[in-house]
Amino acid sequence: MNARDRYPQLEVDLGKLKENLTALRERCQDSFVGIVGVVKGVNAWDAVVKTYDAAGLQYLASSRCDQLRKMRELGVTTKLMLIRIPMYSELDEVVALADASVQSDLGVLRATDAAAARAGKTHSVLLMIDLGDLREGFWSAEELIDAAVEVETQLTHLHLLGVGVNLSCYGSIRPDKRNMQGLASLAFEVEQAIGRPIEMVSGGASTSTYMVLDGTMPGRINNLRLGEILLVGRANYGCDPDFTNRDAFTLRAEVIECRDKPSFPVGQLTVDAFGRVGHYEDRGIRRRALVALGKVDYGDCADIVPRMPGVEVLGASSDHTILDVEAAKEQVRVGDVLEFDVNYGSLVNLTESPGVTLLAKE
Repeated sequence: MNARDRYPQLEVDLGKLKENLTALRERCQDSFVGIVGVVKGVNAWDAVVKTYDAAGLQYLASSRCDQLRKMRELGVTTKLMLIRIPMYSELDEVVALADASVQSDLGVLRATDAAAARAGKTHSVLLMIDLGDLREGFWSAEELIDAAVEVETQLTHLHLLGVGVNLSCYGSIRPDKRNMQGLASLAFEVEQAIGRPIEMVSGGASTSTYMVLDGTMPGRINNLRLGEILLVGRANYGCDPDFTNRDAFTLRAEVIECRDKPSFPVGQLTVDAFGRVGHYEDRGIRRRALVALGKVDYGDCADIVPRMPGVEVLGASSDHTILDVEAAKEQVRVGDVLEFDVNYGSLVNLTESPGVTLLAKE
């Protein structure tokens, strides 16, 4: 069977993805901000990686060594960065695969230096500071500066690339002038302590992009680590530019059942297949369709959005997604293929699921 006849399938329009990359790179360059292109959201899908590699980004990045290895095997020419703090158990691999890594622990920094010495390499590090989101990062300025000085003066196989921050990913803290200026001030303190300028001051991820676009990003911030906004053209916290494509990815699923059924389950309610209590609205008898696609493929059914007007996602089990098609613009039948837009949260699952066919459109 031809791959294009196998469902469910996820297709990336590489032309639209290139447009996103070009538009955001140019606007960031206008503000002297470079981009680290993060590919963990699509599991380093080779078609996406090759498109990023040709886009003139500062680094390609992932949080996992297996994806870095895949990019090496693809022959990328852009430098690679690990954007999760390395484990002790993987440091030799990190040094072998990545040109740079984010770091927030002095012991790990020392061990990374030793691994780089064994490999005969110099490894770049981006020291992370926690400005309130409560994920990774040195908590105090003193810790950060002490680590920077040790890297600069004693860890001879490490190069201090710069400092960075993560916001929004755990604590939902919005990037703003206050915390970005705080990062800029810390960068200045590090430079004063080590006696030279640092190359990179990384102001976060896609949720920080709006500050570059509206001109509020402090001038000292010269890098962002972008995943979501490059892939799906938008990010949380109101960053929804009008010049990006939101439909570079198309999810397709085949209808396997379509009939009228009650909208409220019949019988004694308990928990669903995932141990959760469902919430249902009694809307009477409605036309319902099942597609052969489920939570094991995309994670949260709120992250897939039907393109056909009038189609509504009601819920899902492991391998079925339940749709209300009563008000669908077109009649839905068994065997039809329905298209969905996908949010960033679903891409990592879809690109990892062995049941989903991946297609690339040039």
